[in-house]
Amino acid sequence: MAIGKRRIDRDLLLVAVPSALVVVVAFGLTLLLMRPAPPSEIVMSTGVADGTYHAIAMKYRDILARDGVTLRLWPSSGAVENLRRLSDPSAEVDVALVQGGIVSGAAPESTKDLASLGSVYNEVLWVFHRGDRPLDRLPPLDGKMIAIGEENSGTAALAMAMLEATGIAKPPTTIMKVGGKTAQGLLASGNIDAAFFVASPNSGIVRDLLSTKGIHLLSFARADAYTRRFFYLRKFVLPQGVFDLAHNVPAQDVTLLGTTANLVVKHDLHPALAYLLLRAAAEVHGEPTLFSDLRAFPAANDTELPLSPEAARFYKSGPPLLQRYLPYWGANLVDRLLVLVVPALVVLIPAGRLLPQLYRWRVRSRIYRWYATLKEIELELEERRDAAQLEQILTRLETLDDAVHRIDTPLAYSENLYSFRQHIDLVRQRTHLAMRKVGGTGST
Repeated sequence: MAIGKRRIDRDLLLVAVPSALVVVVAFGLTLLLMRPAPPSEIVMSTGVADGTYHAIAMKYRDILARDGVTLRLWPSSGAVENLRRLSDPSAEVDVALVQGGIVSGAAPESTKDLASLGSVYNEVLWVFHRGDRPLDRLPPLDGKMIAIGEENSGTAALAMAMLEATGIAKPPTTIMKVGGKTAQGLLASGNIDAAFFVASPNSGIVRDLLSTKGIHLLSFARADAYTRRFFYLRKFVLPQGVFDLAHNVPAQDVTLLGTTANLVVKHDLHPALAYLLLRAAAEVHGEPTLFSDLRAFPAANDTELPLSPEAARFYKSGPPLLQRYLPYWGANLVDRLLVLVVPALVVLIPAGRLLPQLYRWRVRSRIYRWYATLKEIELELEERRDAAQLEQILTRLETLDDAVHRIDTPLAYSENLYSFRQHIDLVRQRTHLAMRKVGGTGST
């Protein structure tokens, strides 16, 4: 009995072990090919410490912190440096805000590994100048001292492009690479004649300069011409009195130019983090402004870089299903478990159906292989034989019956054993009948 049980256990092992190896290999390949868990910390290149980019980045940081992700902020001089850091693998920057037009001015090979999560808000250009009356063109600033923003900033890049297109970027015009509050102070004190700012209409600099005596906001009468020359520029109208209806600030409609800020990432940013950044962008930039409607941003338009696959799906159908109903960590955990479970089910379900069949085949094969011997004996019986030959056939049948009787068979498959022994008995009866015909008696 112990020998029979060992034989049955060996049959189970011979069937189960290869199947288990297939399952283990499937799991191993899944783990090997599966994207690793998203990092808990990413780096964002921002802008000057008192600038709009840095202020927005701090809002992103607070939102991501709610989901346990640390957004480390790395101040920069502006959009040009942000793009440079993203393009430099050694800089280890994952995400940054980049002003429209900056990518087009960069070498294509430097941006091939970058993708956009979409445009997130309108960046409006404000040109303030000193004088007796507001200007509606840039040429009157020829020969003046003009602050165009910090070195490597998006403001400086845009200002230089417009000044060069107008033909006043060369001497006697004096170009100063200063921006922010420094440029505001120089303009207010009369040390410079004009200054370019790319800022929000809610910026303190914009509101202070609008109310400073002797300083005017330039209105671009030829805005349409600039938008045709520079595809990334758009025209905006600042309505009369929109800042202060009581004091009618501004005193008339002002035509401005601007572009959009893009949220740019490395192409290999983890998808879970891409969706998290998109949700943060929707929360930060979804409110209406003077130059955009409610929930106009983030948007898939005005992107000089290709949209990431995650952004394309986000704008088409919203956040992934799991992230709509689960917290970030829960959605990521379930997503990773599904990556493991689905391939496992693909292997385990067929294996669960195949294993019993393989085991049944192996047990029955120990019986069925004797049918060849029985068939051979039956064929011999059909030939004309004498009594001695028939006696030998009976002996062989008894030997076969004894051998089959000794086969170790699980109780569930005993019917196959008894069925075969019945077939042996059927051939034995035919042999006895043949012996009687030839005059023999048979010894068994």
